[in-house]
Amino acid sequence: MSALGTNNEMAAMPPISRARTLWTACAAHALHDGYTDLIYLLLPIWQAEFAIGYGALAFLRALAAASMAGLQVPAGRIAERIGGRTTLAMGTALAALGYMVAGYSTGLAGLCVALVVIGCGLSTQHPIASAAVSRAYQDDARGPLGTYNFAGDVGKAAIPSGASLLLVVMTWHHMLWALAALGLIVAVAVAIFLPANLRSLSKAAKAGPHGSGTRGGFGLLLAIGILDSSVRMGFLTFLPFLLKEQGASLSVVGQALALVFIGGAAGKFACGWLGARFGLLATVRLTEAGTAVAILTVLVLPLAPTLLVLPLLGVMLNGTSSVLYGTVPDLAPSGRTEQAFAIFYTGTIGAGATAPILFGILGDAVGAHGALLATAITAAVILPLAIALMKRI
Repeated sequence: MSALGTNNEMAAMPPISRARTLWTACAAHALHDGYTDLIYLLLPIWQAEFAIGYGALAFLRALAAASMAGLQVPAGRIAERIGGRTTLAMGTALAALGYMVAGYSTGLAGLCVALVVIGCGLSTQHPIASAAVSRAYQDDARGPLGTYNFAGDVGKAAIPSGASLLLVVMTWHHMLWALAALGLIVAVAVAIFLPANLRSLSKAAKAGPHGSGTRGGFGLLLAIGILDSSVRMGFLTFLPFLLKEQGASLSVVGQALALVFIGGAAGKFACGWLGARFGLLATVRLTEAGTAVAILTVLVLPLAPTLLVLPLLGVMLNGTSSVLYGTVPDLAPSGRTEQAFAIFYTGTIGAGATAPILFGILGDAVGAHGALLATAITAAVILPLAIALMKRI
């Protein structure tokens, strides 16, 4: 099939198939992100159940995170061979199986095996579901990708909170089995509802406009994504310490973080559509400049005004990511969309894991205020990179 024929076939996808693709991807994203954050709820339960120390708990969390981050690229390659629908359905079922194994675990060894299995399953979602939405909507994908990203935040809130409610009426073992059943239902839904024709472009298409000329542009996009993720995680690491210095109690710190997360969810949803309307450069300028200014603002304000600023800061802090995700298909080297998303997510997830360590070392040297100032400077550094990226598009 020619490249033109492939593009025409996908462009002719009826609206109902586009919507089905989007909502199936949203369901998968909500489940997978909820599964990811569910681990935070389980750690204190496992500590009490199995008398595990903090070091072992950190190791457990790292096992899942490392498996998920390290297998993004292999998951993209598997999707290119057997299709995104099959890979995502199998990955979702594998993550559910991991939680089922965790429910049967009686010690640290069993939990280690379960978390590796969970991480392997979770690695399939980001590159494949993102690519499915981008292929379904083509040039109009930025807004739908914002909706897709917003669904992940819904899952982060819904699944851990739902799990905490289930713990009122059942043991944690039964709670995990119930959530594993939910995962199997979503896996079946992916296998049924995600269109089967959203595979990688043909070899002829890969030799087309998305050739080697986009490689430099994709590298810049990846660098922006890494810095953006670093700013977000670095800021969230030091925000509680700043609030405590301003006189906040632990309950107020929790409320403040909730305000940031609510704003962040709104930012992911809104900025994807803003990027589609006003373009990459204008939206990134707004969000990154707004992030830098908002961070500097909370550094000088007292507690009460800081709390008022935090939702807007959350919008700016998370909004850039939706715009960047929407640009990945445009710059995918050789048109390999799944691989491009896999590399992009590997970089941003890895940056989110390492940035708190680097900013923490800096914080030991210059204090929390100095570390937060460094996150604002990092956000400002993204602006010239975005301008350079626009010259490549």
